[in-house]
Amino acid sequence: MTLLREEIAQYDENKAKQVANDILQTMAQATQYLKEKNIENKAIKTNDVAPEFNLMNHKNEPKSLKQYLEKSLVVLSFYRGGWCPYCNMELHALQELLADIEKAGAILLAVSPEVPDHSLSTHINNKLTFDILYDKGNEVAKKFGLVFQLPEVLKPIYANFGLDIQGHNGDDTFKLPMPATYIINQKGKVLYDFVDADYTKRSEPGEIIDILNTINS
Repeated sequence: MTLLREEIAQYDENKAKQVANDILQTMAQATQYLKEKNIENKAIKTNDVAPEFNLMNHKNEPKSLKQYLEKSLVVLSFYRGGWCPYCNMELHALQELLADIEKAGAILLAVSPEVPDHSLSTHINNKLTFDILYDKGNEVAKKFGLVFQLPEVLKPIYANFGLDIQGHNGDDTFKLPMPATYIINQKGKVLYDFVDADYTKRSEPGEIIDILNTINS
């Protein structure tokens, strides 16, 4: 099975052949700007208590973190939206190993600010069988310290790529969550965190399973 990091590396290699170098440089500089702001340091980390939340899933059903934790550990993945190819690669990779995640004793959830119609499309297009939760206005992502403002320099680039962030999120803020993955135990304590201001970096699903197996051993 191909690792997620290998799939991302292949995508980046192809992107470098198709996108103008000055555009790639601008995108890289914007990411570096976010990294230098140390926005990751504001996020919930291992040993913190995960904030409780109540959200609607892609089927418009009310769900709460407490409700999931009553059943098992939770693997919580924040993604930017179905418009983001890196997010889709990550969601697909998680789906491929979903049975192993569940066997290791956890429920997998995804959280995104994209409106229900778009999250449902993301769910269908990626053939997902786990819940996607609608985080309107990034309110839950804010509690986790993950929200940032998309740099102005990226707005016209994203528009030229045909990426309608405002349409996906149903607002005009251009605020997004940093990609993040958490493992939360049934007491609400964070046992593992992966947070990166570089949206091309993602937690490896196989490593999540290894950690879950260690926790339960």
